Amino acid sequence: MMKENKEKQAVIRLEHIGKSYYIGTQEVPVLTDIQLSIDKGEFISIMGPSGAGKSTLMNILGCLDRPTKGLYILDGEEVSNLDDNQLAFTRNQKIGFVFQSFNLLPRLSALDNVILPMIYGNVYKSERRERAERMLASVGLSDRIHHMPAEMSGGQRQRVAIARALINNPAIIMADEPTGNLDSKSTNEVMEIFTNLYKSGKTVILVTHELSVANFATRHVILSDGHISKDIRGPII
Repeated sequence: MMKENKEKQAVIRLEHIGKSYYIGTQEVPVLTDIQLSIDKGEFISIMGPSGAGKSTLMNILGCLDRPTKGLYILDGEEVSNLDDNQLAFTRNQKIGFVFQSFNLLPRLSALDNVILPMIYGNVYKSERRERAERMLASVGLSDRIHHMPAEMSGGQRQRVAIARALINNPAIIMADEPTGNLDSKSTNEVMEIFTNLYKSGKTVILVTHELSVANFATRHVILSDGHISKDIRGPII
């Protein structure tokens, strides 16, 4: 009975996921037989050495790439075989992304960068500016809304990127090395935002190399050579 209840809460389920690339006719496996269930409201770090498959796994979780084998069930829907348009729609509705390099458009202000996803999310034009201003204020940037990315620090740019990721109110936040380009003060500020998102009920999935960053999460999935080698709940010692 307990198992059935847990499965109902799973927002992400990977079953025997594999991912390979081909160099000519030679198959190069990157992920092998990944089995993973993530419940709604979990805060998970994905760790492992370079080349272990962390970014590949994150791309599959985020519907940016498809697995070669296996099933990916996202919020009750099997998404492994969706076409490009269906994947894009699913991403925009359910997932917010934060990247190491921020991925802000350099010729748009902080405000306009945050407004952009709402254009594709069918939000009424009259609502967009007010929502974007509120979201930027929520990450401490109400005095930077008209600044261009080049006029902001790395920590400020990452907070703009987080505001953009949150603007369509996704249930799942995925962050790939979000603190990789930040100093320790900005790292703590950004991780406090992710912690508050987790406390508010969001599902947060974080790829990181940094143990101190990973320990903000409550569960840790460790990859090694394309496999899950450990699945740890609680702090990593």
